[in-house]
Amino acid sequence: MRPHDTVVTGTVDFGVVRRTPTGWRVDGGEEVPDLVSAMVLADLLSRESGARLPRAQAPGRAPEGASEVERLRHTIAQLEHALHSRVVVEQAIGVLAERHTMEPREAFERLRSSARSRGRKVADLALDVVESSTSPLTALPDELDASPGPR
Repeated sequence: MRPHDTVVTGTVDFGVVRRTPTGWRVDGGEEVPDLVSAMVLADLLSRESGARLPRAQAPGRAPEGASEVERLRHTIAQLEHALHSRVVVEQAIGVLAERHTMEPREAFERLRSSARSRGRKVADLALDVVESSTSPLTALPDELDASPGPR
């Protein structure tokens, strides 16, 4: 570890997550892309907070006449929302793939098909799937709700 590094509490299969003066980094094992690092960090921080995943509204367009700084801040908010949604969808794919013993691609197709048939956003339904993994009271559509099979 280098001076000024902060280690984030939590374990990661492929290394240590730390904050450096220039940003976050996942060290150890194989080199991983920045997006994977960001997803791992988001997952660790959301677990550590213990809070339920928020159902946040996506930020709309920046207001007309906004300054460049305001537009950039708005763009950052949009990107953070997109990353959060992506993390939740990936988690839901993992839950469904394990629950139904299927390939991740098939799990995504099932999630997407279910969302479309109900007029819901994939990310919103994905949040329900993730919540159902820890709360048996979370209702899911029949095609997504199934007891895990025998191992």
